[in-house]
Order: sequence, then structure tokens, then C-alpha cells
Amino acid sequence: MHPRRARISRYFPARRPGTGGSVAQFRGQARLPRFAAPRRYELRLRPDLVACTFSGSVAITVAVSAPTRFLVLNAADLSVDRASIHFQVLAPEEVVFFKDDGILVLGFAKQLPLGEGVLKMDFNGTLNNQMRGFYRSKYQHKGKERNMAVTQFESVDARRCFPCWDEPAFKAKFKLTLEVPSELVALSNMPVATTTVAGPIKTVRYEESPLMSTYLVAIVVGLFEYVEGVTSQGTRVRVYTQVGKSSQGRFALDVGVKSLDLYKDYFDTPYPLPKLDMVAIPDFSAGAMENYGLVTFQELALLFDEKSSSASSKQKVAIIVAHELAHQWFGNLVTMEWWTHLWLNEGFATWVSHLAVDSIFPQWNIWTQFLDNTTGALRLDSLEESHPIEVEINQASEVNEIFDAISYDKGASLIRMLQGYLGADRFQKALASYMKKYAYSNAKTEDLWAVIEKETGEPVKDLMSTWTKQKGYPVINAKLKGNDMELDQAKFLLDGSSSPGMWIVPITSGCGVYETPKKFLFKLKHDKLVIASQCADRKKGGNFWTKLNINGTGFYRVKYDEELAAALQNALETNKLSVMDKIGIVDDSHALCMARQQTLASLLRLLYCYRWEADFSVLSHINSVTTSIAKIALDATPGLASDIKQLLIKILFSPAEKLGWDPKNGESHVDVMLRPLLLIALVQLGHGKTINEGVRRFNIFIHDHNTSLLSPDTRKAAYLAVMQNVSSSNRSGYDALRKVYSESAEGEERFTVLGILSSCQDKDIVLESLNLIFANEVRIQDTYTALRGVQIEAREIAWNWLKENWEHIFKTFPASKLVSVFVEDIVPLFSSNDKAAEISKFFETRTTARLEKTLKQSLEVVRINARWAEGIRSEPGLAQTVRELLGKP
Repeated sequence: MHPRRARISRYFPARRPGTGGSVAQFRGQARLPRFAAPRRYELRLRPDLVACTFSGSVAITVAVSAPTRFLVLNAADLSVDRASIHFQVLAPEEVVFFKDDGILVLGFAKQLPLGEGVLKMDFNGTLNNQMRGFYRSKYQHKGKERNMAVTQFESVDARRCFPCWDEPAFKAKFKLTLEVPSELVALSNMPVATTTVAGPIKTVRYEESPLMSTYLVAIVVGLFEYVEGVTSQGTRVRVYTQVGKSSQGRFALDVGVKSLDLYKDYFDTPYPLPKLDMVAIPDFSAGAMENYGLVTFQELALLFDEKSSSASSKQKVAIIVAHELAHQWFGNLVTMEWWTHLWLNEGFATWVSHLAVDSIFPQWNIWTQFLDNTTGALRLDSLEESHPIEVEINQASEVNEIFDAISYDKGASLIRMLQGYLGADRFQKALASYMKKYAYSNAKTEDLWAVIEKETGEPVKDLMSTWTKQKGYPVINAKLKGNDMELDQAKFLLDGSSSPGMWIVPITSGCGVYETPKKFLFKLKHDKLVIASQCADRKKGGNFWTKLNINGTGFYRVKYDEELAAALQNALETNKLSVMDKIGIVDDSHALCMARQQTLASLLRLLYCYRWEADFSVLSHINSVTTSIAKIALDATPGLASDIKQLLIKILFSPAEKLGWDPKNGESHVDVMLRPLLLIALVQLGHGKTINEGVRRFNIFIHDHNTSLLSPDTRKAAYLAVMQNVSSSNRSGYDALRKVYSESAEGEERFTVLGILSSCQDKDIVLESLNLIFANEVRIQDTYTALRGVQIEAREIAWNWLKENWEHIFKTFPASKLVSVFVEDIVPLFSSNDKAAEISKFFETRTTARLEKTLKQSLEVVRINARWAEGIRSEPGLAQTVRELLGKP
């Protein structure tokens, strides 16, 4: 506290915030003051798509609820006409921008009258190229490049379009008017009320919205065509695309209509708006954004072409559409009170999107695939540099850091765990009650727990607070002792360290069968579970096994003693376990191996049990584990790395050989997705036969793009195969791929090619591929794709490139989360403490607030890899185990 202010406070009573003092009192505050709040916005915008500027005016009905002479709101990157600012008849005597805070403070000569008044002002800004706020996106029409105007306001960028109270809790009604070129389509959250054309400009007025948060306001102006459908309650649904692509929107339209109907029933609440539009945007920073009634998407996240798109792309579109439409209830109708509770939006939308897709496409086995999300969250949350689900957000700049696997995937996994504990019916009824209670308002995490607790009578708040308010999760150590299974819990960290933490864990257990799993709440550090009689009689032989965390419904790991682990491995070999439990066992084993609580030899023996596996989700996870092992082996035991790769090939080859390269009539959706997954894995492991076949098919494909020898699903495997033979002196395959990239009109094809161009070991080729991100032909949103192909053998090349180009990268992507992608894609390729120290030193003077968390997490991964590699090097029986498994029939 300033010493002079401390002395003054002794003689004058404390004032209410905003009643006096200077504008400086509002600098650096985490939240806007509550003495005034918006009730209604009348917003008029005039975008100029040639000059890439916009002008606007806003009239905000403001309720002043406490004595103040200030109005404090958000504005950023806007030029506000000071002379135009009035609150009723009062003009401010002070107009101050706090640029770092995105705050506009209006100071008046006297206290404002209590009650409602109207704040008016004019402003203008730039349609930026940063994919946030009100920005421009480029597209081609009749061979010419044109601009469209698009908004992306989540989390705190509405303030870059118009002055506003840019926090979720400041809900208000919006009435928008747009002045745009007459030939263009102009979309917003609500339906058009009236359109007036005056020569080249038309004025479009929209119906007034219900109460909503600023981050959900949306505007899109450009040339579009659409396909249309209608829900069972009569809601009009459209998918807007660039001209000529509307047929690619039919699949998303079908999923969208069915999802709205499903959510209406599930939440027992009708869709609140008169229409829903979904729009494909060429330049878009996120996968999609759930704006109320006008959902915006990256083109790849919305469009699907039966002829040129892959099966995995089809599934991705379904999940993303279902996710964004779930937000129309969980997020838009009921909105988090502050960004601390972001997971209420994203965790629930992630979970319920799988519920919807499972209902629409039951043959996809989507809940099994959901475990991939869970395991990704488990990996991130086992870092010391993780964060709790509920994070205290103090500045707007901090919000973007929590849009990660913790908020989305851990959040969704905890909801699945809670649903499993409560039962599906009780859980659904409680959610419907929550939706009704908080419709058109805001809620905190505790509000949700209170409703569920009231509806079910279960101790939900005590249970779930242990999971949302502390980071990390437990590993449950299970040990047989007589007829009991002794359990203890400890926080699990990949670096092998110990750290305090206690959870209330909903334990599920099965013993030899799946029919009636046991459930109980594990509340203590130590406890015991009485096991079933058939398991107690294990000495007599038979199919004894005991499994905790049945079907992976709990967000925790399990470490079994030797006897329990051996029994589970036998059950795995004899195919007694569910698909979900097959995934859970190998994921836990992999994590325990990385933490040096288990040997690599034992992990390899476990993996060998999966050599005849045929399920997509299981093999997808096996592939993730084999990729991790192949990378660490290069550093940990280079002399054995080739043999380890051969063993991993042996594990994956049988299912890959069975599927082959060519699609088969009547095969399932998941088999169509499994084929490329296995072929890509074999190419990356250096399997000569697969590489040669991929090159052969590619050489036919480049002369005949319509050949049946290379389907959209298997092209990536062939492209990767080609890159294995590329070098500076043999670049014909590389040049052919560059040609495919530049000539293809399909977004998925270009995305695939860009993602593999750096997948070789030749320095010049890697550098040429990385430098493509600075070329005009690569959209900013696709930049990260070019980094994903870097192989571990080329990591030093990529790191030196990153150092040399860092200043340029920082200037090129000044306000984008993409900056952190460069760190998280390149830094974790290393596994030595010396390299971690070198990287840390480089960034000492180059770290910003938005990069800090990513850098710390990436460096932690490097140190974890270094520790893991050290453990593998000192493992005595590893070489013998590898030779033994290679020699098995």
C-alpha cells in the first residue's frame, strides 16, 4: 500500500469502490467493479472489407446500483471518439484507457443517478489478421481473393470489437444492426428482423437476443451458400459454407439436427433460440466456437466429403458439432460465473458430446475411444506443473492457459466418474434440475454440486471438491493379504517424486466376472477390500483375477502387486478382459514405467500380450505406447533400439497384415480408422515392406489421383513412406508432395501433407519444411501442423531453427496461442537434463506470461524423459527380455 494512502485512511472513513478517488484505483484489477452493470446493448457495426477496418456505435442500457462517479468497462485495440461519449446527458470529464488491462474508465464530474441510464459512444477499429476479436479471413471466389469479416470473442476479445462489460457474469440482451455490402450474407446470433437495401450497402437488423454473455456474441459477413434442416420442435438449422461446398455440410447438418433433439430431451429444456446456424470459416484459431445461435468452425471441423474425406475426419466432425451444440445449454443458457469455472463449460460439453454421438452412431464405440481423452488428461495431470480444474484467474491474459486437457478431458472424465457413481438416471435428472434453476444466468461449480446433492442425497460436494480444487490424482496401490485386498492411495507424479494429496475415490472392482462389480468410496489413506470367495480360493487355480477401476470410469491409476498383476496378464492373454480394461491396464503400466515404478522389460512383456488384438481403441492406445518406447529407446539404449523397434513391429504387424491397404466391402467404421493407424505406425517404426508398398502406391497416385490404390484414409501412411527416402540429393518424392499440397483444393489433403513434410532426417529438407510456416500459402491456423512431423532424429535441427527464428515467430504470431505450440511440439522431443538447462537458459529473457506454463510443462517432460532413460540404461534384464520376445513364435 502506498504510504500516503495509508496515512489518509486514518482520518477519513473507507469509501465504497468507485464513489471517489482517481481513475487509477481501477488499474490492474482482476474483475470489473459491480456498482454498474449492462442490461441491454444496441450495437451498430459497419465493416469495410476492402480497407479491413470497421466503425461502430453502441448504446448500452446500464444499471447503476451504488453511488459512483465512474463507469468502468472493457475496450481494447479500439479508437473511441471521446466527444461521442455520453451517459444520459452527462459527458465524462476523464476518459482513460488502461491498455495492459483492456479497461476503459469514464470519470464524471458528479455522482451518477441510481437506476438505469444509457451510455453511448462511437468507435472504430481494424479487422485484424490475428483470428481474435473482429477479424478478417481470406477466401477465393471466382479466382479472386476476398475478405470476410468474422468474430471470435472467447475468452476476452469482445472488447476488441465494441466497448462492453466483457465478463461472463455480465449477461445482457443484444440488438445488433450491420451495414454491409448488398451482395454478401450477414449472420448474427439471432434471425434477421428487417433488411433495407440502399444501393451497394444493405442495413440488416436482427431480433433482440435473450440474456447472454459478451463472449457469445457473433457476426459473420461474406459470400456463403447453405443447406438447411429442421428439428422436431421446429427450429431451423443451417450449415453455411463457401460457394460450391454446401454439399459438404450435409453430414454436419444431420448430426446437428439430431443433437439438438437429443439435448432437448436430455436436459428437459427446449433449445432456447429460434434458429441455429453453423458456419465454416477458412481462418479460425480454434476448432470451433459455440456462439449462441451462430456456431463458427474451422472448415476441417465442419465439412465432410464422402469421396475425399477420411473416416477419422467424419468422426471428428460429429464430435465437434455435438460438442458445440451441447454448449447451447451448458455454457450459453447456463454460463459459468467466471473463468475459474471454465471446466463447467468445456468438461460437460466434451462428456455430453460423446453421449450424443454414441446415441447417433452406436456402432462407433465412442465411449471406448473416449478413454484416449482420459489418458491424455492423466498424462498432463501427472506433471508437477499441472493445475487444478478450478484455477484462480486474476488477469484476462491468464485465461487462455486453461483451455487445455485439464479443463476439457479431465473435466469430462470426472463427470463420467460421477455419473458412474450416481447412476445414469439420477445424474440426468439432477442435470435437468440444474439447467432449469440457472437458465439465463450464471453458476459456479458449487452450485452444480448443490443441485446434484439435493436431487440424489449423495455427498457430491465433498466427493468432487477433492478432484476439482487440487491438481493431480492418486495411484491406488493394491496388495493381496489373505482374503483382503489392501489399498493405499498416493499422489501420482511422472517424475517419481512424492507429493501430498488425498482424494475421495469412487472405487469399482471386479473379480473374475463383470456382472456385479463392487462399488465403494475410498476416503482414507489406507483401507481394505474384502474380495469375493472365488478370488480368495485362488490357490486352487482357475481364472482368478481382480481388476480395480472397471472400464476406466475412475480418474486414477492402479498399481498391483506381483500376484495380482500376473493374474491380470493371464486374463489378458486369455481374452477375459473388456476392451476398456485392456486400455486401462496398459496405460497404467506405461505411466508406472515412465515413473520408474516398473521396468521397461515388464511393460514389453505386457505389450506382447496384445499381439493378436483387433480392436481399434485398444490398438490406438498400444500405438501411443509403442511410439513412446521407440523414442526413449534411442536415448536410453541406442544399441538395443533397433531390436526394440523390431519387437514393436512384431506386436503391431498381425492386425495390420489382416487389414491390408485396401478397404473391404462391409467393414466397420472403426476398422476403416484402424487401417491407417497401423500402417502409419509400421512406417514410423521403419518396417521396410510397408514403406515400399506405400511408395509404390504413391507413385501410381501422383499420376492418377482417382486410383483406388490410395484411399483418403491411407494416404498419410503412403506420404510418410515417401518421406523416409527423401534427402537433399533425392528430393523427387518431396517435390511431388509439395505439388499435391499446392494443387489440392481439399483442406484435409493439404492439412495431411503439411503435417508430414518435415518427417525426415535431412537437415535441408527439415528446414525448408519448417520455413513454410512463414509462407503465404500456409494459413496461420495450420502453422502447428508443420511442426508435428519433426522426428526425434531431427530434433536438434528443429531446436536450432526455433532459436534462430524466435524473434520472427514472436512478431508473426503476436497475440496467438500458436506461440506456445512451437515450444510444446519441439522441446519435449529431448530427454537430457543438460538440454533442459540449455532450453531454460535460452528462454530466461524470452518468456511471457502466456508462454510460462507451457514452457515449464515442456521442460518438466524433458526431465522426466531423462530420468526414465537413466532407469532403462540401468535395467539388467532388458536385452534378454527383448531377445526372448523376438524369438517367440
